[in-house]
Amino acid sequence: MMNIADIYRIFKECGTVTTDSRTLKGGELFFALKGENFDGNEYALKALEAGAAYAVVNASSAVASAEDSRLIRVEDTLKTLQELARWHRSMTFVDGKPLTVVALTGTNGKTTTKELIRQVLSVKYKVTATEGNLNNSIGVPLTLLNIDSSTQIAVVEMGASHPGDIKELVDIALPNYGLITNVGKAHLLGFGSFEGVKATKGELYDYLRRTSDKVFLNADNPHLCQMAAERNLHNDPERPYSLVIPYGLEYQGAKVLPSSAEFPYLRISLSDGKIVNTNLVGAYNADNVMAAIAVGCHFGVTLECAVKAVEAYVPSNNRSQMTRTEKNSLIVDAYNANPTSMDAALTNFAMVEADCKVAMLGDMLELGEESLNEHVTVLQKALSVGFDSICLVGTEFAKALDMIRNGGVEDDSLSSMARAAYDHARSFDTSQALAEWISGHPISGATVLIKGSRGTRMEKVITVL
Repeated sequence: MMNIADIYRIFKECGTVTTDSRTLKGGELFFALKGENFDGNEYALKALEAGAAYAVVNASSAVASAEDSRLIRVEDTLKTLQELARWHRSMTFVDGKPLTVVALTGTNGKTTTKELIRQVLSVKYKVTATEGNLNNSIGVPLTLLNIDSSTQIAVVEMGASHPGDIKELVDIALPNYGLITNVGKAHLLGFGSFEGVKATKGELYDYLRRTSDKVFLNADNPHLCQMAAERNLHNDPERPYSLVIPYGLEYQGAKVLPSSAEFPYLRISLSDGKIVNTNLVGAYNADNVMAAIAVGCHFGVTLECAVKAVEAYVPSNNRSQMTRTEKNSLIVDAYNANPTSMDAALTNFAMVEADCKVAMLGDMLELGEESLNEHVTVLQKALSVGFDSICLVGTEFAKALDMIRNGGVEDDSLSSMARAAYDHARSFDTSQALAEWISGHPISGATVLIKGSRGTRMEKVITVL
């Protein structure tokens, strides 16, 4: 079987890789990956016919026996993809120095922060960054393999749902800098507990401490500060410098300005009086903005240019978007949801000035044994705020609503909350069912929060609002 150095020479000859035979344009190095519901090895020969220059396949697969000199046989195609990405990252230099890689992870805000950092750094550098949220064991290698000779800085987003996930990804990307946006209750089914979340996200800090590299730290976040202190990042007597680059609203004397119906977007007043007018909805995005500005300033982007770059960023893909239709104003944050992000979204929505406010909330997935309790907690908060209407999607919120209505939750405000649940809350099995109900009961003149885990497909209600 071919070694990684020889495969790298072929990759440099091809210039690009793909794992999807449907996207072939010609000349690519095709990796036949195998998953639970697919086997790319079955498409390897078709990929070659469609224009791929070479195809990397599992030596144990049926296609490996085919007599075609363009087949590269390896023990494990995914591991080979990861090894190739690590090799490419290690072999990439800028002005004679190893390429700078900034890695970021966190429970919430990863993709928004990554896009803001990309926007700010692009003022001065040619940046290669994770596309979309391709942040897993396949996406991270593909991001690294997109690095070309013009790349000056790479920004790599890393996701995790199980212990060890971040360790695996940093061992591939070999970052020089790291940033954790925050830690919260998400993927508890995989992590087991909030402590499991912190331990896994903290694997980024573990790696950077071992390599004596830098951490961008939100100094306002007690969990992150504790994680940094536990790893002695602030003050290591064996190293002549601190590993931490601190930032934060309070730390830097900045503050979030009130939003209004005329300007519902996040506005931040910096310590020098400069105002940052963003296109993001939600005060919870302030930390993401401050992180991007901190990263940019560290790499020599002026504050003025960093602010302009942040102000030019327009969110997409149902993340912190404000959409105005002919009938309503929509706050769309429906790409993902967990207890932490749901609480932040509801807190922000409570502060929005509007005559009529409607919350449309989809189930939070992958919470394991804590799922029902977490849905009850979120629903209690939504009911206590006093929105004009609450529409719920999914079985977990349906069970939470039944518990509150039937007195199954111990709470001093239970009676008033139960009444609110009867008067203002409705439950639907799916987002499609909710959309159909809205079609028969039109909503107009309202400000609507739309939030839920990706699996609930809450974006389906947008077209009827």
